[in-house]
Amino acid sequence: MKQNFTVVPVLFKKRLTLSAKMFYGFFKMGKAWVSPKRNYNYNHTKNLSLVYMKLTPSCNLHCVMCGQYGVKGVMKHIAAEESKKILNLDDYKRLVDEIAPQRPVVYLWGGEPFLYPDIVPLVRYMVQKGLFVSVNTNGTMIEKYAEDIVRDKWSTIFVSLDGFRDTNDAMRGKGSYDRVVAGFRALNREKEKQKQHEPILGVVTTVTNMNYMDLDKLAEASREFNLDIHILNLGTYTNDHIVAAQRKLMKEKFDTDIDCLEGYNTGYNQGIDAEKLNLILENIHGKDYGHPMLTVPVLNTKKIHTYYNYLETPVRNHCIVPWCQTNINYNGDVHFCADYPDYILGNIRQQSFTDIYNGERANYFRKTIHSCKGGMFPGCLRCYQNMLFGKKIRGY
Repeated sequence: MKQNFTVVPVLFKKRLTLSAKMFYGFFKMGKAWVSPKRNYNYNHTKNLSLVYMKLTPSCNLHCVMCGQYGVKGVMKHIAAEESKKILNLDDYKRLVDEIAPQRPVVYLWGGEPFLYPDIVPLVRYMVQKGLFVSVNTNGTMIEKYAEDIVRDKWSTIFVSLDGFRDTNDAMRGKGSYDRVVAGFRALNREKEKQKQHEPILGVVTTVTNMNYMDLDKLAEASREFNLDIHILNLGTYTNDHIVAAQRKLMKEKFDTDIDCLEGYNTGYNQGIDAEKLNLILENIHGKDYGHPMLTVPVLNTKKIHTYYNYLETPVRNHCIVPWCQTNINYNGDVHFCADYPDYILGNIRQQSFTDIYNGERANYFRKTIHSCKGGMFPGCLRCYQNMLFGKKIRGY
């Protein structure tokens, strides 16, 4: 597979200013990776490079593999009640004012972030503060907001799209593919109309046993989308043994139970023919679609079978997230692990973010994960954040 750094010169050539902001955030992340500060008195906000904000637990789709709304999704029965707890615009503005001097990359997601009632003024405020703002969406509502997105110069839109029409709709809901494509067209029309280059437009495809044979067909279709980047995410998966081990560790070390990891114990990794998938990926990476194709994580092609069939075998370790990233949940809770908000560091409605990020609970988490084998917990084995930012294990 191609190394993901090959995308850097391509994006710099297309969007110099935005790419420089993104590069600065990842430069600080690299500093944290080389020399993570483990001093309890250290101001960790100096290395803050990436802030995830889950704006809402609500979603208008029920994608089968989703850890929130899928087969084992943990939010599908409680989202209506939880949506009453979302932060208001003023809460976010206070947070943005606090973190803006550090110039982190901000990543907005959900649920479906376009269901957050103040997403347009929120992103506008972030952009005005000089932040690089990336929005991850299922894409079905982009057409409605295309004019606002281009006018306010959102940095990046990443759209989840998992296959050509029939395959995608089987996973994400009937009509979802066409609504996404309509959104792409609307964005491109607005860029031309307003004579703007932003936002950078990308697709993220999660690889499962339902769509891996269709990846090349989607790649071909993407030629018409006018994309800047297409990411093939090999997926977040777990099993009963990993869930049990993570539950035991969290109880022993943090005196808390876990809820969300089970949402990825879906079995959609099973039955993937690694040889066929490898050939498909090689074919995709060998073509020019007008935009770079990335695979996350980049793997030795001989190890794809291990990735999907031996989930307890690590391919990345030494997670650096607690030293340079953070997650803000829709209710104001701060935690390190995006998909597993089980250990809460504090709440921005009650404390300043800086106090939370440098606080006793945050430092205890850092110390605990550092002391574990491989610098990670059992639940980190196929975590998307660890696949992006963990240390590559030799041979993988």
